[in-house]
Amino acid sequence: MTSIFVKPANSLKAGLSYLRSSFTGNIYDPPMPLFLSAELTNYCNLRCPECLSGSGKMKRERGFMDYNLYQRIISELSPYIYSLNLYFQGEPMMHPDFFSFLVKEGSYRIIVSTNGHFLTPENAVRIVQSDIDVLIVSLDGMDQKAYSAYRRKGELIKVISGIKNVSLAKKRYSSRLRLVIQFLVNKQNEHQIRDVRKLAHDTGASLRLKSMQIIKSEDIETWQPTLLKFRRYISRGGEYRLKNRLPNRCARLWFNPVITWDGLVVPCCFDKDAHYVMGDLKQDDFRTIWSSDRYKEFRRRIITDRNSVDICRNCTSGLKGVHY
Repeated sequence: MTSIFVKPANSLKAGLSYLRSSFTGNIYDPPMPLFLSAELTNYCNLRCPECLSGSGKMKRERGFMDYNLYQRIISELSPYIYSLNLYFQGEPMMHPDFFSFLVKEGSYRIIVSTNGHFLTPENAVRIVQSDIDVLIVSLDGMDQKAYSAYRRKGELIKVISGIKNVSLAKKRYSSRLRLVIQFLVNKQNEHQIRDVRKLAHDTGASLRLKSMQIIKSEDIETWQPTLLKFRRYISRGGEYRLKNRLPNRCARLWFNPVITWDGLVVPCCFDKDAHYVMGDLKQDDFRTIWSSDRYKEFRRRIITDRNSVDICRNCTSGLKGVHY
């Protein structure tokens, strides 16, 4: 098949397999994924309390992705994917060879999400001159008190300076990089939405207002904002749960797998501690894992009883009225 038709054909087949599986209850395996998330590292410089990595609750081993493993992954998947997320848990810019990963091996978008502490003027120039298409910078407060309530050990002034460094480098080099400020709306910072909108406007960035995932139910009242549209949870019978019912389907299982730094394939970005490992890319190629019986059984479980899967019960994929 001519290379220009590979992606559209794969996309059509993947969409049809997802729809047929969802409506019939029979599993039709997708050809190859449309999107991919690859974790460069699960180390982080911050200690965010509702993040598995930052809070210290993560049980899996810490490390950095081997570049040769990454090349093998991209060589197999680049003909099919439309975008590549170079982040999962941890801070990707802590990888000692971070900039080596920013070279495309095909026609897809590269998206990086960072906490913004490594966006020096020099790094900002290297980023805008790289193959990154979208840079997401997490900024969860507009004064140090509100910011560090969640981004513990973080320095607000360093992050804002980093955003401005990227903005200036974009202008200097006429870069088409899309700069995004991501703001986790919570009780400590919701009064600062107007201020972060102004910063986004002044730096030429897009603004993404996002609801906050909370790991422990006893912490929900600490973080959940008063603004209803940014709430993920409701209280019913004295217990908190997602404010909408989970549908028995999830496109992530057909379109967007996640690969950990050490080559484990997990179903989605909500499997943060790799409880549901579908396969190991140090032992098998991706296609073998993607079409394995283990993956098929997990997809079947999602479309028949998604609520029985623990990682799904705090997930927003497919929910209405939730900012994510």
